Amino acid sequence: MKLDVLAIGTHPDDVELCCGGTVARLVDQGRAVGILHLTRGERGTRGTVEMRRQEADQAAAALGVAEMDMLDCGDGAFRQGEAEEDALIAVLRRWRPEILLAPPPNDRHPDHMRAHRLVTAATFYAGLSRRGEGSPHRPGAVFCYMQHHGFQPSFVVDVTSTWQRKIEAMSAYGSQFFRAGEPSGEPQTKIASREFSLSVEGRARHFGQMVGAELGEPFWSSVPLAVSDLLGLLPTGLR
Repeated sequence: MKLDVLAIGTHPDDVELCCGGTVARLVDQGRAVGILHLTRGERGTRGTVEMRRQEADQAAAALGVAEMDMLDCGDGAFRQGEAEEDALIAVLRRWRPEILLAPPPNDRHPDHMRAHRLVTAATFYAGLSRRGEGSPHRPGAVFCYMQHHGFQPSFVVDVTSTWQRKIEAMSAYGSQFFRAGEPSGEPQTKIASREFSLSVEGRARHFGQMVGAELGEPFWSSVPLAVSDLLGLLPTGLR
């Protein structure tokens, strides 16, 4: 189906963790939203490919997205060659999104940085009539969500109303994230720690406070944003 917004994650759980509240808010606004995972998470420390696919399905249902799919660009050794570009171009031409939510250019995980380069390349090439199969389509904007490394946001989305849906989607990834009182028997990792779980809410509260909201998700744009209503940019809440 035709999508308004496609949220792209390098690994299953990246979208839910970094912009799940925004995805749920877009769905509540009646937008057609999809999620695309660029890898299957096959080299992650915890979980299996089959388990993470099931978790991705459950998370997509929690957020209410219209479409969800996975590519196979190589977890832990992310590939960004012509074959991977063509695979992503095919998705962009099939779903024809206007906006992409994508990994940032600089991050702790090398896969995330490689995925950013793949997304920006495929976004451009998807608009070329002589590249790949299908009718050309170039999304109008790529907005990057925040992962491990911080940045100065171009804008922050108020996700207070959809925060619980984000948490529900993250909770679907039982193999990856911290669950109080539920030892998994899996090796301990950074994102499976209680401290990481607390930091997710702490970051959202920090950026929410910056725009007068309870909870917010930050995004970065490489180009200026068009504004038609200056008053619509005013922060909410106390001044």
